[in-house]
Formats: sequence, structure tokens, C-alpha cells
Amino acid sequence: MVRILAFAGSTRAGSFNKKLVRIAAAGARAAGAEVTVLDLADCPLPLYDGDLEARAGLPDGAVRLRRLMVDHAGLLISTPEYNGSVPGVLKNAIDWASRPVPGEPPLVCFAGKAAALVSASPGALGGARALAHLRQILNVVKVLVIPEQRSVAGARDAFDTADDLKDPVLRAAVAGVGARLADLLARLDG
Repeated sequence: MVRILAFAGSTRAGSFNKKLVRIAAAGARAAGAEVTVLDLADCPLPLYDGDLEARAGLPDGAVRLRRLMVDHAGLLISTPEYNGSVPGVLKNAIDWASRPVPGEPPLVCFAGKAAALVSASPGALGGARALAHLRQILNVVKVLVIPEQRSVAGARDAFDTADDLKDPVLRAAVAGVGARLADLLARLDG
């Protein structure tokens, strides 16, 4: 069984992207993957600072995040869009996870992994600009990002009281992104 780590690039309690990543994760589970849903708030990280790293090494949150990433073959990420790009909390997590550790190959958290991306935003583009930037960042750290992605515009009105998407077609499309990642990883694993 392939293992996927799913998380949102937001730490806000009522985050639309936390809701969205759970829907995509359900799609991956339905396709046979084992999915771990992580809240980045559970891996607190200071802003990346090379001097801090040199003095104290990796913070505990970075060690935990790196271990989870190493233990999973795929990444399922839902990102908000902040000012046309990815939020700082997500970029910071990627930056800390990319730091080399003695005895491990470079980019061990990323290289050779596959990822799927979704986004939700109150705006009309649904986070599409953030998806493009996140795809570029992940490509630089050697992650294969599948072409299927989905963005949810008007996120304030897109979810019901059970934190599910109101539109069944959109819900199926988001779950389908997770399923596609699970299918790809299963084929690569087999």
C-alpha cells in the first residue's frame, strides 16, 4: 500500500484548504492509499534562518516534518493563495524540510516523490496562481507533480456545515486528484 502525506499550507483553524485536503485525501484512500493528514500547526517552525540552523540544528518541528515526508512516497498539498503566491508558512516548511542532514542524501524528503496539488481561495481564481508557484518550487526540489490539479474559487460559499464541498461535481474532481496520485504511486511502486 502506498503512503501519502497530506497537508494544507495554512495553520488557520477554519482553513478552507484544510477542508479541501481532507476531501482529496479521501479520494486517495478510496483508491487504495494509506493517507496521513498532517496539520502544519503541529510542526511549529521558526522562519528559516541559516544562523539559527548553524547554532541549534533543525528545530523539532522540522525534524518531525522531515521524518513524515521521508516515510511517505507521495505528497498531497492544498495551498491558499496569498498575494498571488504560496503562503509563507508553506514555503517555510518546504525550506526547512529541504535542509541537508548528515548521512542522508540531498533532498531526501522530496527527490523521487510524486505530489498532487489543490487549492481553495475566496477569490475568483481559486488559488490558481499559488498552484503555479508551488508546482515550480516542488519541481526545483525534484518532486514529480502530476498534471491534474483543482482549484476552488469562492471558497467562503463552497463548503457546507460538514466541511464538505457543496457541489458534488467539484467534490468528485478534488477527490479525483487524490485518487490519481494514489494510482500513479501504486504503478510506480509495482
